[in-house]
Amino acid sequence: MDSNPKMRKEFLDSTRSSPFPDEVLERVLSLLRSHKDRSAVSLVCKDWYNAESWSRTHVFIGNCYSVSPEIVARRFPRIKSVTLKGKPRFSDFNLVPENWGADVHPWLVVFAAKYPFLEELRLKRMAVSDESLEFLALNFPNFKVLSLLSCDGFSTDGLAAIATHCKNLTQLDIQENGIDDKSGNWLSCFPENFTSLEVLNFANLNTDVNFDALERLVSRCKSLKVLKANKSISLEHLQRLLVCAPQLTELGTGSFMPELTAHQYAELGSSFNQLKNLNTLSGLWEATAPYLPVLYPACTNLTFLNLSYAFLQSIELASLLCQCPRLQRLWVLDTVGDKGLEAVGSNCPLLEELRVFPADPFDEEVVHGVTEAGFLAVSYGCRRLHYVLYFCRQMTNAAVATIVQNCPDFTHFRLCIMNPGQPDYLTNEPMDEAFGAVVRTCTKLQRLSVSGLLTDLTFEYIGQYAKNLETLSVAFAGSSDRGMQCMLEGCPKLRKLEIRDCPFGNAALLSGLEKYESMRSLWMSACNVTMNGCRVLAREMPRLNVEVMKEDGSDDSQADKVYVYRSVVGPRRDAPPCVLTLSGL
Repeated sequence: MDSNPKMRKEFLDSTRSSPFPDEVLERVLSLLRSHKDRSAVSLVCKDWYNAESWSRTHVFIGNCYSVSPEIVARRFPRIKSVTLKGKPRFSDFNLVPENWGADVHPWLVVFAAKYPFLEELRLKRMAVSDESLEFLALNFPNFKVLSLLSCDGFSTDGLAAIATHCKNLTQLDIQENGIDDKSGNWLSCFPENFTSLEVLNFANLNTDVNFDALERLVSRCKSLKVLKANKSISLEHLQRLLVCAPQLTELGTGSFMPELTAHQYAELGSSFNQLKNLNTLSGLWEATAPYLPVLYPACTNLTFLNLSYAFLQSIELASLLCQCPRLQRLWVLDTVGDKGLEAVGSNCPLLEELRVFPADPFDEEVVHGVTEAGFLAVSYGCRRLHYVLYFCRQMTNAAVATIVQNCPDFTHFRLCIMNPGQPDYLTNEPMDEAFGAVVRTCTKLQRLSVSGLLTDLTFEYIGQYAKNLETLSVAFAGSSDRGMQCMLEGCPKLRKLEIRDCPFGNAALLSGLEKYESMRSLWMSACNVTMNGCRVLAREMPRLNVEVMKEDGSDDSQADKVYVYRSVVGPRRDAPPCVLTLSGL
């Protein structure tokens, strides 16, 4: 370009201005829904950058330490909706210290000053206090949507503040949080004239709720589409709620105990029969075979059935699936066994997503469970399958090869063989060829979790074939540093790499120097990485945050848990003493 002055001038001119008026640009850009697309168009030229900045109303922040709230506010002055993620995913497995950080409050303080018109906040793995929830409720008069997923630090007192002060609330979605259930009376804090709620999910709360307050709330909110109750709600209470809300599209039932009289059973069946628009069903705590038929009238239009809390056997699952001809997503426990999964293959031709969770992951003597036979049966009958999370205790290379041959459109393939280092149980060979078949056949693959006895050959296959892979999770696998080097060298779109209990050391860690700045994060725990290796990484890549989490009594030279991520604000200032932040600056 430098050798051609005319072309260089045209290029520079194109970066300075756009032929479109600002109003036209902002109107066009407002139609883009993907944050990735919006980020891409902001790089076209300065005018597009400015127009994208002013027209954006939603921002997604995948790591709360990758940027500061002040920078976000300067970059995007008109934000009404924020999605913010905090702790690493391994916090779900208690591998991150409880006081690690990710406090939402500093963000709320900035938002209150810069975004008083904020309407939506979705938080995942953030530390949220009752004080923060009260601050949120009092400082954003138009606030409408609150979603808390895998957050901790708050109690039902915080929820009471939201219910009391957020007069325009439309969504309250509380999922899988470490919440202190002080009282079920928070539901009574919604004003008697409050009617705007469209989504209410409190399924993971453990204590009883004030049912009379819940019933009044549901009856007032005529636009309520999603109701997911906790297991304190009995079938008798559920029936009363359904009478108030026949318009529901998503329902999370409570507990199927205690037993009903014949008259109550008939009333409940009649109420389910009125749910003509229901497409999602979950909950079903303590569901038993005699009560499953009461659900049948509402199953015709189901596209998502979440049975991850229901200890169903194969016959019970089969009877339920016969009523669900449009099912696209299914979550079950492994109590359904291979016979239950055969019923999935026979009855769910439209299925796109399957998750099979272990009922008791720590019981090595468990008699129930699923094997490769169930997975094979699903693959033969559900050719549209593109997302799978499958916990099992045995698998073979041949089975996985057949599965992906039957379902080559997998974008998410997460296979968890629960016994670490388990080989192909028929041939006693490593599971290398299984995952080689996955990455060779599934060219659209974006997320992969590997397990079983794996050598470096698996990672050579991944590096060679997984060109669209974005997230890779590895545990108890690999032979040498070469395995990790293959992944880092060969996966051009890799954004998140999670590794635990693998033999990868400093050479493997430092082989990604040119890669990490294009990734969101790297996690390594119980590997062979040392403090010196982490210091070299921090020195060579000063724009990365390199954090080491030390365990009590561990070797001072070893890096027990390493978390590496890019950041435009440098090392964070709120790290607890057990988190060492290494800086190359």
